[in-house]
Amino acid sequence: MSSVPEQPGPHDVPHPALIALTVGAIGVVFGDIGTSPLYAFREALGLAASDGMAASEIFGVLSLALWSLILVVSVKYVLFLMRADNQGEGGVLALTALARRALGRRSLIALTLGAAGAALFYGDAIITPALSVLSAVEGLRTIPGAGAMFDEDTIMAITVVILIGLFLMQARGTARVSRLFGPVCILWFLVIGALGVWHIADEPTILAAINPAHAVEFMATHGRLGLFVLGAVFLTVTGAEALTADMGHFGALPIRIGWFVLAFPALMLNYFGQGAYALNALEAANAAHQPFLNRDWFFLMAPDALRPWLVVLAGLATVIASQAVITGAYSLTQQAIQLGLLPRLRIRQTSAAFAGQIYLPAINWLLLAGVLVLVVQFRNSSAMAAAYGIAVTGTMVVTTCLAYIVVRHRWNWQRATAMAVILPFLALDLIFFGANILRVVEGGWVPLVIAACIGLLIATWVRGRGIVRAFEQRQSIPLADLAAALAKRPPERVEGTAVFLTSNPDHAPGALMHNLKHNKVLHERNLVVSVRTADRPMTDPDSRATVTRVDDNFTTVVLHYGFMETPDVPRDLGFEHSGERRLLNPAKTSYFIGRNTIKPSAEEGMPMWQDQIFMFLQRNAADPTEFLRIPPGKVLELGEQVTV
Repeated sequence: MSSVPEQPGPHDVPHPALIALTVGAIGVVFGDIGTSPLYAFREALGLAASDGMAASEIFGVLSLALWSLILVVSVKYVLFLMRADNQGEGGVLALTALARRALGRRSLIALTLGAAGAALFYGDAIITPALSVLSAVEGLRTIPGAGAMFDEDTIMAITVVILIGLFLMQARGTARVSRLFGPVCILWFLVIGALGVWHIADEPTILAAINPAHAVEFMATHGRLGLFVLGAVFLTVTGAEALTADMGHFGALPIRIGWFVLAFPALMLNYFGQGAYALNALEAANAAHQPFLNRDWFFLMAPDALRPWLVVLAGLATVIASQAVITGAYSLTQQAIQLGLLPRLRIRQTSAAFAGQIYLPAINWLLLAGVLVLVVQFRNSSAMAAAYGIAVTGTMVVTTCLAYIVVRHRWNWQRATAMAVILPFLALDLIFFGANILRVVEGGWVPLVIAACIGLLIATWVRGRGIVRAFEQRQSIPLADLAAALAKRPPERVEGTAVFLTSNPDHAPGALMHNLKHNKVLHERNLVVSVRTADRPMTDPDSRATVTRVDDNFTTVVLHYGFMETPDVPRDLGFEHSGERRLLNPAKTSYFIGRNTIKPSAEEGMPMWQDQIFMFLQRNAADPTEFLRIPPGKVLELGEQVTV
């Protein structure tokens, strides 16, 4: 068995940089999971109280929440999955790239799992802003004397205004605002931890909930209701995927420090405090012979005078959590485009200093539309909470399956060892997934529908592109054969350089063949250029271009990019290669791109309805000249009709 790849230790990062990265990680990575106390314990306890409430049930629900944090977040993600990184990058698509490299680049199972994980993530990206911001704004009703002012419609209106403002801000970039994320989130965790400590003192016996026997007893005695409660308890760990997804920005060590030193203790203390407060309320209700009422425990823990400030701080924290998941959706989309899972979309850099800060207008407005529909449809956070868990648990199941492929085939662990490590995690994920599936009727269908739609788009795009590539390969001839034929019968030559973009540099591009057929000319210098996406986040700029001379007329150039990079063909063709002169003179260069016309057919290729989807995706894809950073005035497009 090979050893697990070494992670950098504290000595590998200078202390000032480590502190800065840790503060940044706290502001971005833990925003989602850090705002779970707003609604998670309340929802789980509300389900448990549906048939009455006993003290043992408060202990049971709290124990389930605490051990979910310990097993799912601390053990599975922070201690284990963060070791399965792709050159420092994490997340479901980075893990997919590792799995494909282990099984072979065209591994269908790894590609399918990655597509499923990406599709489910978009469901999470829509629900997180809606649920977190709405739950924070609902805290206004807990302010003494303000309950009558903030009815359901007013809460919705405030939420909608905040969300629209958040998505409008994306086009300007978040570089300046993000500097506040770390300090605000540090303050948030300190406050929620302090609130927990304050109320633990009221009922110190609540600390006994750390005993997992309470969780086991609860599940053993509550049957089907226990599974519904478990589905709600899972809300405590939503956001765990962000811990691995943001590794490339901060590194594993700062995230681990931020989790174990601040986020994890603060969350545990706050849940203990909410449990103690609920236990105290149960004892008071029993003493007064009144029924136990589930309440907004998080906000009620704060003193009346401080509660408005807690609502404001919660609003800021939920906006930060929403910003993190929106940024994650941009990054995931960029990776999916580079891996060929989605058509090209317009990508804008919002920061000259940080390449990872990007903005995708199409994704931004689609997310906003989805978020607003959810707020209007569900109207309150309790109704929406049922829709949250399925997307996250589904992504976790996919991540665990990909992790097995990596440890078995990439790290070369023995099958028995790999299964012994992965199966307990997978069993835990499947239990949570099964518990959330029970809530499909309550709203869990929403992320499933979103994921199914995204999955259909991915499957259609991948299959359609495969049909087009197969057609192009049938129509093409080897470039070496064409070069030999043209050497015997040279065509008319024109001044300058022609750059022919193609997916296969070994065969003559269709645009080259059409240029020879219709214009009957050949430039004095011809570059056949292919852009390749590696299964790693970044590639070495010094080895960006692989140049091969075919003959005096043709040279092939393969440009290599990582799936986190944005191609820039003119810039990278201008690099010097092994001491040679510059490959490209921009003033005397023309770019030729193959642009085929798609024709639907019911008799061959995909079904007609899928043809229409593929044609829609291709029509709305970003222009390749913009995606590859090619000057639009230098481009000629040539192609023919392709039946899909």
